Amino acid sequence: MAPSAAAGLPHTPTLFGDQLALARRSWVRRMAAGLGRAGYDDYRPSDAAVFRRLLRGPTPVGRLVDVLGATRQAARKIVEGLERRGYVTTERDATDARRLIVSLTPAGEGYARAVVGVIEALNQEIAVRVPPDDLAAARRVLFEVMSGDERVRRLDG
Repeated sequence: MAPSAAAGLPHTPTLFGDQLALARRSWVRRMAAGLGRAGYDDYRPSDAAVFRRLLRGPTPVGRLVDVLGATRQAARKIVEGLERRGYVTTERDATDARRLIVSLTPAGEGYARAVVGVIEALNQEIAVRVPPDDLAAARRVLFEVMSGDERVRRLDG
């Protein structure tokens, strides 16, 4: 049985990494709730990055690997799930049969636009509550945290 604060152990403050994980969990929940209100009750944490990229046009699975910071196998599994949900189609590249190209369906385009709308609304909510200098500092800290991870790719890249 693990010792508890009731057993006389001092309270341990929440560490930065814990706060970061809790913030991510809260953001994902708020994304899911916002999309649920828009009629999409099947949000997955990987959806935001994938759909923002797919809005730019048909995308090779290899590029989604970069966006997700995942393995090719994981990216393919995500794409297969998106196909089952009716949001994307896949086809082999006409010039290189090894490349699998992912494209939005009309339903996927609607979902992608809803994802972007919820992201914009959540960002606006934060911007109203947090001064611009504090947001800029938070972004610098987040970029510093990500800079130590070779697998992280910027979403706008």
